[in-house]
This record gives sequence, structure tokens and C-alpha cells, in this order.
Amino acid sequence: MIRSRARHLPATLLVLATASLLAAACSSGSSGSSSTPTTAASGGTTPAGGTAPVKGYPNDGTLKLNQIQMIGSHNSYHLRTPEALRDKIETVIPGLTSSWDYQLDPIDKQLTQGVRQFEIDVHLDPDNRFATHSLMKLAGLPDDTPAEMKQPGLKVFHIQDLDFASSCLTFKACLTTINQWSDANPGHAPILVLVEAKADPIPETPLPAQPEIKLAQSVPWDKGNLGQIDDEIKAVMKADKMITPDQVRGSYPTLEAAVLANNWPTLGQARGKLMFALDNDDLRDAYADGHPSLQGRVMFTDGPPGAPESAYIGQNNAADPPGKVDDLVKKGYVVRTLPDPDDVMIGKTETERRDISIKSGANWLSTNYPVPDTSVGVTYTVTLPGATPGRCNPVTAPPTCKPSDIEDPALLTTYRAS
Repeated sequence: MIRSRARHLPATLLVLATASLLAAACSSGSSGSSSTPTTAASGGTTPAGGTAPVKGYPNDGTLKLNQIQMIGSHNSYHLRTPEALRDKIETVIPGLTSSWDYQLDPIDKQLTQGVRQFEIDVHLDPDNRFATHSLMKLAGLPDDTPAEMKQPGLKVFHIQDLDFASSCLTFKACLTTINQWSDANPGHAPILVLVEAKADPIPETPLPAQPEIKLAQSVPWDKGNLGQIDDEIKAVMKADKMITPDQVRGSYPTLEAAVLANNWPTLGQARGKLMFALDNDDLRDAYADGHPSLQGRVMFTDGPPGAPESAYIGQNNAADPPGKVDDLVKKGYVVRTLPDPDDVMIGKTETERRDISIKSGANWLSTNYPVPDTSVGVTYTVTLPGATPGRCNPVTAPPTCKPSDIEDPALLTTYRAS
């Protein structure tokens, strides 16, 4: 994902920067407390596939999915670009790679750290076009491509040939890791997986003196191929492990009508499960085409209030405008926000945006730093006061809610739905 200023590299800048790099290479030859809830009143149908509350989670039958607050990770797969390649890029465009200078632990380790929301960038790869990384040759590095990158399917990385290091190279591999951990820890709070369908263009013109170096070109996404994301999710996840738009909509006329009536599943119905959301507002209509209110779809979409498919909303900055996140969750939507300030990406520690995000009603706070990045001396991190690892939503949860009602470490492996 590339959303905030330091994380965002506009396509035109990416094209110009990469062209400059290639030209240079050619010429050189080388709170736990809660307020009274103000959500819409409960009503209507109960989502399908529910579970009854069990000993240890006595409030699972009343607390709902939209009454949680959890830490998530941004670009959850991301590893640092090889240093030699970064150095080569920096000699041409100083500062270009600063927004890529972070690394997260493998996804299974993030789960043990309490991360309950992941963001995964997926690229269409029908012909193994990402099986090699041409610029590695310019940096004098071997291009040892793992076997899984040489098979068709959705691949996971940030920017082809430039920022491609990933702890799980395929979408199915990322999902398998999450699913296996979930099966072994059935008492966990619901996990959100954001999927960004990536197709950022970069130049494919070869170097005049080195025609073998040609950068890969992404395959554009459209309504004809977006279903491949659903297909790969269903190939890994069993239907009873997923929270889908159909379940939340129930008998309401639209998905939005259901969430405005607070028809989210209870924690008893959602515990041990995953929900998926497409994090591309520009592809929302294409994904929903032929699927009114996302009927039959696996993923929720990032939609504005008033749209029939609106249920999940990505509000990148909880501080801008003030109070918007709280207003959205009070109405019934679930919200993800990005708490990291732009300058954290280069090692500074401004915390105002983070602190506002934590106090907001955002359900998931998606950070590059669920733990400090001590390898580069970054002490900044995002944690929730009193979390176990999640906590009661400070805006939507009832005053009687306790963090252990959301997730209790003692029940992670012993919980069994009745």
C-alpha cells in the first residue's frame, strides 16, 4: 500500500525516477476505558454461521465485531530492499527509497505479537513475469528467485524490480500462514486482511547497452480479473472460517442498511475467523459489478457512506478531519486508519497522529511498527493501552467491556466454539 505522503510514490514520479536510474546505469556501465455506545440500535437478522458463547468468553453473545480495537500492520509482508540495490538507486535519485526503509517480522511472528489486521499487496502474474529482477544485475547481486515465483498466480511485493523483498512471495502463501496460525489458536479475535490490487507502471524500455535488462510490467486490474483474488482466498480458506458480506447483510436490502442497523456478527460468531476487504477505492465499482451489495463476493470494499456496499471504510488519517472516524463507527461502519506520521519512515518519532488514532474509534490501526525496528534505531511503535492484545473500542464498546472479552491469551489455544 502507498497511501500517505512518505509512503506514496506517484506513478509519474516512479516512471521518471526509474528512467533516470536506467539512464545513469547505461552511462556508467553499471485506554482500555470505554464510553457509553452510540451505535445504531441492534435489529434485523443475525448473521449466519454463529457460535454460542463459551466459558471464558461470557460476553461473546452480546459484544460485536465493530466493538473491538486492534493493531494491524501496513504492507505486512515487507522486507528491506537489498542494501546494494538501494545504494544504486540512491546514487541516481537521493531519498527515493526512504519510504521503503522498514521491515516487518514474518506474518506468523506478527500474529504472536498481537497483530490482528494485515495488508497484502497482490500483483497479477499469469506468465511468471516477476520471476526475475533485472536491476539486481546492476547492483552486482545474484538473482536467486525461489521456485514459487516461477508459477502463475498472485504474487506479493511492493514495487516490481525496485522494492520487491517479501516474507511471503505469493498470496496463497501469506494466507496459508495466517490460516494455519488461526486453526492453532481458535480463540483469537477476528482478523481483517486488506488486499490491495497493485498495478503500478514502471518503464519497460531496455537499456541500449544492456538489452537483457528489462523491467517487468504490471497487468492492469479490471472487473474481468478481480475475481482471481476471491478464487485464491477460497482455495486456502474454508467457508466457515470467513466473515463475508452476505453473512453481514442477512435479509437487509443492502449491506450498508445492515451495518447501519448494527448487524455485525457477535464475537462469538466471529471468533477464530477472518474477513477480507479490497483496499482499492478505484476498483470498488468493478469488483461490485454484477454483485449488488457484494452478493456472492468474498471481500468487503472501501466505500463511501451512502453506497449500498458500504460497510468497511479506510480513513487514512484519524486526525483529518477531526472526529470523522468516531462519527463513522458510531453510525455502524468499521474503520481502519494509518497512525504512523510520515517522518517515522526516516526514523523520527513525532507521535501526535498516532495518539489521536489510538483514542479514536478506529477498529484497526495499521502501522509499520507493531514493535520497534531496533535494526535501524527506530524506537517508535504503536500499542494499545491495556490491550490483551486488543481492547474494547473506546467509542462503540459498552462500559462493562474488558480487554479480555475481546481476546484472552489464556484462551487462544483452548477455546472451542460450542
